[in-house]
Amino acid sequence: MSDWVHDLPVLWMALVVFGFTYLLAAIIFVAVMALATGERAKSFRAVSPGMLPVLGIIFGLFVAFTAAQVWADNDHASAAVSREASALRAVVLLAAGLPAEQEARLLALIHTYVEHAVTVEWPDMAHQTASLKATPAALAEALQLAVAMTPQGAGQQTAQREIISALGTALDARRQRIIISQSEVNAVKWWCLYLQAVCELLAIAIVHCDNRLASGIAMGLFATGVAVSVLLIVAHDRPFTGQISVGPGSLQQIMPGESTKR
Repeated sequence: MSDWVHDLPVLWMALVVFGFTYLLAAIIFVAVMALATGERAKSFRAVSPGMLPVLGIIFGLFVAFTAAQVWADNDHASAAVSREASALRAVVLLAAGLPAEQEARLLALIHTYVEHAVTVEWPDMAHQTASLKATPAALAEALQLAVAMTPQGAGQQTAQREIISALGTALDARRQRIIISQSEVNAVKWWCLYLQAVCELLAIAIVHCDNRLASGIAMGLFATGVAVSVLLIVAHDRPFTGQISVGPGSLQQIMPGESTKR
């Protein structure tokens, strides 16, 4: 599915999906009615109506199969962002047990990382251009700072160990959300979904070729079901793209401040 479709507001996305689906149904209706004359009409009427529920069930399975991937991707994306935010929040809390200079430096680095994630990585993930090739400088420096600390007493030793662990968790969660941002329903699945919908629409038109009103109503109802299903999938297809997407709100909340309020 094209980038411009995913970037549309849900209302406009609905207009595109419904418009395309209804246009497809109208073309099939006109074509079948034009061909349903003479001997061809007799052949069309001989097609068994028993095909309709079978084709409908297959279409439903295609929708369920495709939607399962989309829901799983969105769940994983939300979990990755929440895990990253929780890990960074733990670092912020644990930093209170460090000397004032090290605490201030660590908090500044976390703050810089959050700003970079919100302003740079989220737009990149929305366009599926985010990369794992480079580690965020602020987070890498924070990890190096934590490792290089010379703790004074058991409390600071515990804080250092937990900070290092939390920063490692944040790096892993970031890696997961970037990987998930590359996920989408591929072209083969979209082609199969719409091809099955075309088969069902064609079967409806052929079975009801001797009654244009009944054929139009049945095709309109099924086309509406197809459009609703496709819209639901498209709106959630890319976890970090579009009006309905996983946002950086959890990360922005871990360090209240003017620069992170967006």
